[in-house]
Amino acid sequence: MPDSWELASILLKFLLYLGVLGSSGLVLVRLFFRRETDRMRGPIARQASALALLALLAGGLGFLLRGAAMAGDASGMTDPEMLGLLWRNPPGTRLLLLASGLILLLAGLRAAGTGLWIAAAGVSLALWSFAWIGHVPDAGSVWLEALLVVHLAAAAFWIGILSPLRRLAVSPEHLSEAAQLGHRLGRIASVTVPVLIAAGIVMAWHLVGDVTALTTTGYGLTLLAKIAAVLVLLGAAAHNKLRFVPAMRRGDPAAAVRLRRSIAVEWLAVCAILLVTATLTTIQHLPG
Repeated sequence: MPDSWELASILLKFLLYLGVLGSSGLVLVRLFFRRETDRMRGPIARQASALALLALLAGGLGFLLRGAAMAGDASGMTDPEMLGLLWRNPPGTRLLLLASGLILLLAGLRAAGTGLWIAAAGVSLALWSFAWIGHVPDAGSVWLEALLVVHLAAAAFWIGILSPLRRLAVSPEHLSEAAQLGHRLGRIASVTVPVLIAAGIVMAWHLVGDVTALTTTGYGLTLLAKIAAVLVLLGAAAHNKLRFVPAMRRGDPAAAVRLRRSIAVEWLAVCAILLVTATLTTIQHLPG
């Protein structure tokens, strides 16, 4: 059973993942679907900014919490010596990359012209920050760290499309635009989803190392729970692509209602995946 520090760490990591992937995904969606999302650029910018600020807060508090965990009590959160030690090591580098990336993202969202590309540069830094802490960087393989960033970018894109797609599907007058966005998403997903899955499988195999570890270790069982949530997400996405989006392209308004319900299921699955991931990187030890 996790103690109070571990529970706090899990919560902060969940909020960090949600903030970084959510804000990064919205920026990527604006880049790839600029025409389809142009009417929503204001709401998207506000949502992305709020998520980026959430990630900054969670990342900062998480850094302080590591100081408390090292000291064994809350005094470590304000101990200059403890925090200085952390700052000179990977946790400090990770926080610097994360904060720099999110600040660039926020600045880009407020800039005209090349602002989206500035925000995209911030996305790259924020996602790369995850290559400094956790089980993947601990494995000591540069290619595995690069694979992690690709995996996170694909996940961010998937998360980022949910809100704009739902926003368009709410209004009957935007039904054709929602259908077009969903159709284009399906075409891009035919590439990004296999990349997301393949990268996840390779990383899991490299970290677990043995199929039996999936059922005989805490890490493996938690990983299975994450896989189950991913399967739910894939099932909902398949319904969107094969049933709801084609029906919307034919002008069926009832399909938009079903699409919104499916997106709600996807959001629940996303939150479950992020929560399990936060648990995996906090309290579960790798097998072996």
